[in-house]
Amino acid sequence: MTHLTVLGFDYGKARIGVAVANTLTGVATPQSTVTARDGVPDWAAITRCIQEWRPKRLVVGMPRKLDGSDSAMQEPIERFIRQLEGRYALPVDVVSEQLSSREAEQRLKSARQAGRKRKVRKEEIDQVAAAIILESWMQEYTNGQQL
Repeated sequence: MTHLTVLGFDYGKARIGVAVANTLTGVATPQSTVTARDGVPDWAAITRCIQEWRPKRLVVGMPRKLDGSDSAMQEPIERFIRQLEGRYALPVDVVSEQLSSREAEQRLKSARQAGRKRKVRKEEIDQVAAAIILESWMQEYTNGQQL
């Protein structure tokens, strides 16, 4: 099995959480939050992330409604995916993600209760949500369902 560095994105119209993972360690780490204006990402910031980490793959979370139907974010996320593919010539995998932001918020609140001092910020939630998306992708990857 090839070991890959992978960047994950939790796309939002105002903020995009970014996380990095390596399939050798199986650990996903929250990295940064990229701003977006009217749904247009700060491409220079995304380029800096790609130059820094040199990923072999990109992973983007695609939320679904609880009944499994498409969410309102499907079209903007699909556009973001096409732009990532076109700009960076890297394969982009899509992970079905439900409630990753809610899970991220819970993880951060739990850390705060365990002694963390500062208040949970939205940017942190986005970053942790991107890490959760990568964790889901790695579970599929290690089960042989990816690639």
